[in-house]
Amino acid sequence: NSAEARRINASTRYDTCTEQLSPFGGLLAMIKFLDLLKFKEIFNFTYQAPSRKPKMGHYLMVVGILMLLFIGFNRIWHFTYVRLDTMLCGFFLLTRLPVATTFWRYVDSLGLNQASSFLKIMSILRERFWQLCGLYHDRINISIDTTVETIYGNQQGGRKGHNTKNRGKKGYRPVLCFIDETREYLAGKLRKGVTIDGKECAAFIATIKVQLPGCVKQVLLRADGEILSWLSVQAAIAAGFQFIIANKGVPGRSLIY
Repeated sequence: NSAEARRINASTRYDTCTEQLSPFGGLLAMIKFLDLLKFKEIFNFTYQAPSRKPKMGHYLMVVGILMLLFIGFNRIWHFTYVRLDTMLCGFFLLTRLPVATTFWRYVDSLGLNQASSFLKIMSILRERFWQLCGLYHDRINISIDTTVETIYGNQQGGRKGHNTKNRGKKGYRPVLCFIDETREYLAGKLRKGVTIDGKECAAFIATIKVQLPGCVKQVLLRADGEILSWLSVQAAIAAGFQFIIANKGVPGRSLIY
């Protein structure tokens, strides 16, 4: 059936691609965009560097990973396929990029302090981007939800829980937060694979307000029944948020403020 979605599996045909990356509408546009936002200045001012000091510098290591994602690869090991690309090497002023394990070791050195730094960088970039694009949302809707990240092997924090696609397997249970109007990722936390409790929900809600642009005056917080607790409600009220917390499985069990 031609209407069915195609999936890549072991029998999918493949071949070597000899095409080069297009600079127009591609990496050059991204580099110009980073310069327009003054990303390097924001990064150097905000980023709390880990103890590991790479030869290329922290900024180029992070930008290299961003470029890899922008190209369309989603694994650090995919640096193997673009190490000799002219566009990338020209940006980094190198004849070839470092081996993929160099980026792996750098990612492995990142901790909670760097995660907080990235959230601060994102909030500053969001403020500047909204100003450049003329976006002034005085009222926004924020959606909070937990998801499941299946893990393989014996990894710390993995638990068996609600995992519809991989039943019986262990996983993490991260909590994510998005702005509905712009579909932007606002904040999140990677956590062990257990149901989030009220104390953790309240602490997470308390961190949302500092991530918002200055033009935002009203916030409607939306979440499902897993977030429902008096501690999370108190945290939302203390932050000045309106909220809708609903339990889909139980008719009439919703809290609106």
